[in-house]
Amino acid sequence: MINPQLITPRNIIIVGASNKEEKPGGKVLRNLVEGGFKGNIYALNKKEVNLEGITHVTDVKELDEVVDLAIIAIPAVQSIEVIRELIDIGTKAFIIYSAGFSEAGEEGIRLEKELVEMIEESNSSLIGPNCIGIINESYKGVFTAPIPKYDPEGCELISSSGATAVFIMEAAIRNGLRFSNIYSIGNAAHIGVEEILEYMDVTFDPEKSPRVKLLYLEHIKHPFKFLKHATSLIKKGCRIAAIKSGYSEAGGRAAFSHTGALATSDLVIRTLFKKCGIVYCSSRDELIAVASVFQSKPLSGNNIAIITHAGGSAVMLTDALSSNGMNVPHLEGEDTKELLKHLHPGSSVANPIDFLATGNAEQLGKIIDFCDKHPDIDGMVVVFGSPGLFNVKDVYEVLDKKMQVCKHPIYPVLPSVINAEEEIKEFMSKGRVHFSDEVTLGKALARVQNTSKKDFYNVELPSMDIVAIRGIINAAKEGPMRPDEAVDLMKAAGISVANQAICRNELQLNEAVKKIDFPLVMKVIGPVHKTEINGVRLNIRSKEEMVKSFKELMEIPSANGVLVQEMIKGEELYAGSVKQGEFGHLVFCGFGGIFLELLNDTAQALAPFEENEVREMVQSLKGYPIIKGYRNRPALAEDRFIDTIIRLGALVHISPEIEELDLNPLMATETSITTVDVRVIIGR
Repeated sequence: MINPQLITPRNIIIVGASNKEEKPGGKVLRNLVEGGFKGNIYALNKKEVNLEGITHVTDVKELDEVVDLAIIAIPAVQSIEVIRELIDIGTKAFIIYSAGFSEAGEEGIRLEKELVEMIEESNSSLIGPNCIGIINESYKGVFTAPIPKYDPEGCELISSSGATAVFIMEAAIRNGLRFSNIYSIGNAAHIGVEEILEYMDVTFDPEKSPRVKLLYLEHIKHPFKFLKHATSLIKKGCRIAAIKSGYSEAGGRAAFSHTGALATSDLVIRTLFKKCGIVYCSSRDELIAVASVFQSKPLSGNNIAIITHAGGSAVMLTDALSSNGMNVPHLEGEDTKELLKHLHPGSSVANPIDFLATGNAEQLGKIIDFCDKHPDIDGMVVVFGSPGLFNVKDVYEVLDKKMQVCKHPIYPVLPSVINAEEEIKEFMSKGRVHFSDEVTLGKALARVQNTSKKDFYNVELPSMDIVAIRGIINAAKEGPMRPDEAVDLMKAAGISVANQAICRNELQLNEAVKKIDFPLVMKVIGPVHKTEINGVRLNIRSKEEMVKSFKELMEIPSANGVLVQEMIKGEELYAGSVKQGEFGHLVFCGFGGIFLELLNDTAQALAPFEENEVREMVQSLKGYPIIKGYRNRPALAEDRFIDTIIRLGALVHISPEIEELDLNPLMATETSITTVDVRVIIGR
């Protein structure tokens, strides 16, 4: 819970305050005073603390008023008792800089648990421990620098790492990025990213609230809470970009199904962000570039004009854009010829528009006006530096004016951070962001454009026999589900399954063929990877061949039966799901059979989902042209494939006991999608 005392405290006490600015308890005092905090500031220390604008106390008992916010800058072991004393006198908000809690071993874990219990019992709010604090309009409660000037339209930053928050701010400020509220959450023992997003969502004011949110995360403890509030904020017009670190794993794990081997934690995070509509970033530079795109005019399409006097930059930027789904359209016609007349000989206007190293401010203005009116252009990148031969102030002045009046966004790449240092500073003083690297910008533009918005809370589950599904799940034993149970489960979910029977002796075999027509498929039951042990027989057309195959399959080690199915021809597709703890179920689709392992051409989403989300998954497959119909081959039943995936997502959503589920292969024809192999693992 985030309470008002944490955000707008009337007064603040620093526990562990110091005269020395090189100590956290001294630096935060200076930041609070110089940051213009309007309430009383108390410095708690047995030793005297002398600083104009603060009141020194040696004990909590000396306080003559209830203190709203306590900032703790003493060792972890010593902090518990002081916090208890402050809670007893009514303090409701705490920021704990101290390390030595859950990140430091068993004793630290015990201390953190005791701390959180005290906070929750008193309905207080806690940021940290092991953090640098909070920066907002009311106070600058950090012991670090820089302290960005508060801008109500600036970015809000939530960071698991205090040092990383500092590094992001340092680099971002140099690019002209502006900030509003900064939250360093450290161990997030009480308040994590989910609670801060919830606070931003609940208190959102369309007239006043910042629209850009930046996240550096090491933990997501409550994914569905995160999803709920991130999605809600984006629906309200906010834009979110995030880094999630700590994702690497030593290869895929050995799993009962193919799906389990496909799921990695990085994939889950990317999928969660995609479902929210969050732009995934893998570095601080990417995060800052995306944030700078966010703070520019919105880009309405994928067509970019590149305007530069540096040919190499134009080539690199064109590659970065075109290889990530953006377009650099070729420009030609009478209007381009007219533009060329105003440029120096040797210039090119085909796009990239290269107006040479001798290009000037007047020419840049004409080019920008041309591009802003051109029907095939949605945005412009201007790359303009200086070789140190002339002053580029007039160029950047034109750039600033055009950014004000043009309908399309202009993204300035100003690479001359030494030769044009003063001119860049003046450009930024007008509230402008800039990019120092064209390739980073190109990738950031593509990431922003390729991140679509989803609406998780408007998902409508398909009609299914939920009573039957829950009955089957409740009755199933932990571990691999029996093939007959798995088939019944699919039927209850409305997923088409091939006509089949389980046979454990020849009598059952003879009964099965009375209901299933030849040709047949026969599969050994027991071993997992059937094809690797020759455990599958195809296109069986007679009883004699059927009996012979049955005997051979039953002789395979670990065999305990044979699955007899109708032989269905078609293209092999695949759908499957694996549970990812608190994140729910990750659902995959792709091409099936051996192609799943060989090509790994899959797409994924977190269940449940609506039709457009699944259609986007299917159409993102590299093999999608085969589904659509390739080289005179008939198209496959795409809508039925999508319906199967939607039903699979709904099934695992209402059946959290399902650990893994594999439909591989699904046989696809022009009119049907039929499951021929189902595997389900139940966890309790």
